[in-house]
Amino acid sequence: MPSHYDHAQVQEFWQYVWERDDVYELPDDATDPTYVLGMFPYTSGTLHMGHVRNYAITDAYARYRRMCGDDVLHPMGWDAFGLPAENAAYERASDPESWTKACIRRMREELETLGFGYDWSREITTCEPEYYRWNQWLFKRLYEAGLVEYEAATVNWCPDCETVLADAQVDERDDDRICWRCDTPVEQRELDQWFFTITEYAEELHDGLEDLEGWPEGVREIQRNWIGRQEGAKIGFELSTPVTGDDEGDEPNGAIDAVDVFSTRPETIYGATYLAVSPGHDLARALADRTDDVADYVETVRERGPDEVGFSGVETDVTAVHPLTGAELPVYVAGYVLEDVGTGAVMGVPGHNERDHGFALEHDLPIERVVVSGTEDDTAGDETLEDEPYTGEGILEGSGEYDGLESERARDRLVADHDAIQADVTYRLRDWLISRQRYWGTPIPVVHCEDCGHVLVPDEELPVELPEFVRTTGNPLEEHDSFRHTTCPECGGPARRETDTMDTFVDSSWYFLRFLSPDLAEAPFDAERADEWLPIDVYVGGDEHAILHLLYIRFMTRALADIGLIEKREPVERLVSQGTVLYDGEKMSTSKGNVVAPLEYGAETTRLFVLSAAHPEQDFEWTANNVRGAYDLQQNLYRMATEFVEAADTRVERRNHDEYIAREIDRTIVAVTEEYERFRFHRVATEIRELARLLRRYLAYDRPHDEVYRHGLLTLAALISPMAPHLGEELWNKLRGEGLVVEADWPEPRTEPSNYASERRLVERTLEDVRDIVDVADIDEPQRIELVVAPAWTYRVAAVLTEEADGDVNVPSVVDRVSVGDLETPSRETVATVVGTLLDRASKGGMDQPLTFDDERTLLERARWLVADEFGADVVVRCAEGSETTKARPGKPAIRID
Repeated sequence: MPSHYDHAQVQEFWQYVWERDDVYELPDDATDPTYVLGMFPYTSGTLHMGHVRNYAITDAYARYRRMCGDDVLHPMGWDAFGLPAENAAYERASDPESWTKACIRRMREELETLGFGYDWSREITTCEPEYYRWNQWLFKRLYEAGLVEYEAATVNWCPDCETVLADAQVDERDDDRICWRCDTPVEQRELDQWFFTITEYAEELHDGLEDLEGWPEGVREIQRNWIGRQEGAKIGFELSTPVTGDDEGDEPNGAIDAVDVFSTRPETIYGATYLAVSPGHDLARALADRTDDVADYVETVRERGPDEVGFSGVETDVTAVHPLTGAELPVYVAGYVLEDVGTGAVMGVPGHNERDHGFALEHDLPIERVVVSGTEDDTAGDETLEDEPYTGEGILEGSGEYDGLESERARDRLVADHDAIQADVTYRLRDWLISRQRYWGTPIPVVHCEDCGHVLVPDEELPVELPEFVRTTGNPLEEHDSFRHTTCPECGGPARRETDTMDTFVDSSWYFLRFLSPDLAEAPFDAERADEWLPIDVYVGGDEHAILHLLYIRFMTRALADIGLIEKREPVERLVSQGTVLYDGEKMSTSKGNVVAPLEYGAETTRLFVLSAAHPEQDFEWTANNVRGAYDLQQNLYRMATEFVEAADTRVERRNHDEYIAREIDRTIVAVTEEYERFRFHRVATEIRELARLLRRYLAYDRPHDEVYRHGLLTLAALISPMAPHLGEELWNKLRGEGLVVEADWPEPRTEPSNYASERRLVERTLEDVRDIVDVADIDEPQRIELVVAPAWTYRVAAVLTEEADGDVNVPSVVDRVSVGDLETPSRETVATVVGTLLDRASKGGMDQPLTFDDERTLLERARWLVADEFGADVVVRCAEGSETTKARPGKPAIRID
């Protein structure tokens, strides 16, 4: 029988058995299964190491929960729409659908080779009409609920991808705004676009983060920052002359006679020296209709980013009235004011805001200070205002009746005193722009009719399917006449079909719901099942999705709840953000040439290594030497099982050291179970290595007890099977485990090692102490080693100290409690000495949860074979006598070596 484990020889067989027995298929009548999900992959061509790590995490946990007796939903699908497929098809003179399906075939084969246990009966692919039909259906339901808008907007435009980007798809890098996918500098354009009004949920999305206790704080903080909640005040500035796009003398309905600004520091209002609106503000548009200078400026900056326009601006022919002083302030159209931040208008307070300060210097505007720090070293005069503004809290000056007030108090007073200043909250979050000018996406189910406006395609005509691919620049659907020309569903007249497709994040905003009922033809998902099976119990993916995918699924779940399709409002209970696999200190990347193919080192070795290398949320370095450790662990376990089956040289009578091994098996079960629950697979691997090492030592020390040793090997097979399933199944089969390990019950300890950590540390510390004595005393061949256990009454002292650990320990009180017990104790002075010694040890971090006298003595009796094996000496365990009572302590026996 070969003693070398060859994963490639066994994987096909065990995968056949698992598939034959439908071990991963979840029945539709399952009751509240554990829902374990990895973010489904984009169909880019092949799997990369990030995919392997993600899916190894979910697979290990899903297998563990299944062995614990749970019904488990662990599905897989394909995020199959998107521009990269279009680009790849173009480069290969193919079409996006053919390229995508070829990628799916390759990637599914790789997933199957790696042995991931998915319920493939629930597989979904977002580019199939059976799926994206429901994208369109949900679009209509959101539209009917008032959560969809179609409006002209200044948008981010990638000239390379030739499509619009949502704000979250624009990266800030080295003062440039670049496309998240191709790194091309982003431009600004004004287009008619479709939006999901996610801003209506800004407050709930922000407040809901507090309840996501199972999410990493880093991800929650990223979402908080992106949502950007700011408390402040809305301040109304009346215009000296109402403005319309008509002649100045007219004042028809719709004239703009006031501008609202939002400020987080309304107490600086007396320092306002101008008003500025963004180029996209309604006032700027109205002024552009009648003033060439404004029109030219708006046209100039319309397609440029904020960094490009700097502190440029143009003064208008209107002024604003300061609501408290009545002073007339000049009004500017300024590129540094962002249309989608606050109200798109600011009161310029250059003395206390850095951007206002820069604009004032550029346009020679007054800079006035109305807040001073209030500290003794605040000697700055007006001349320093030319250098930098003061942005801190302080004391008001030059602010009329509010002079001398602290800024925070003045803030509250101003809001209370003036109707023009009202407390307000704003959010940085902008509506979700879903329009994309590409072919490979879900067609937006709208037609544009000159008589009826934009009209939704009726449900019975869904899906609006993509036509045959036509290679062209720009928007391919715009060039497809047979697709573009249609009839209006309302009047029957000629109409133009919407040629934008949906952002692919729409596909992934609800895909987890489709997995519940992937073949349902009457609805996007089974609502009753969703209410029972949601939220996702464990969701795994990279934190780079924190402000895209993860924010969108939270929005979509709430929106679906509000339109009555589901009850749950949060989609994910526990989120695991996986770290990055590095090579030579950098993230693996094809462009850097540092990619390791997932199957290069063998599927089982790769899986085991990515799980055992580090905590799932930490980055780790891929090195061949470290991979070797995962390979060696497999070989050691396989060799141990094979040699045991072949040798059959065991005994039946139980000895003390057998009891130690049996107890350590139980300790390992408890420890590994805790680590699986905490997703610390690297600690699981360590526990398995340590138990395997101990069993090998046990085997070398004496003929093993048949039942104890077999139990240890079967336990190892079960514990490693979630991480290395083919190996676990092979070991289980060799050892004649019942059935399949994938369907076996999770190991249960046969005893109750509730204090297993203290037990382990006692044995480890005792061995270390013996080594130290042998080394310091230079004893070459010790003949006899005595482990002297402290008297029983000292364990009473340790127990009392543990009970009082949270407060100040009163030594006389402890002595009293110990002395009146049932145990025979020495003098109060001796008891006090022991109390002081244990307190000193505790202060140095040396006190564990104490064992009882009987438990500690029994444990040392069972573990003495470890000392005897290491030092070749006779080992005796006994209780302290006479003066020895002052040397031995609970958890730290005295040691005598002859």
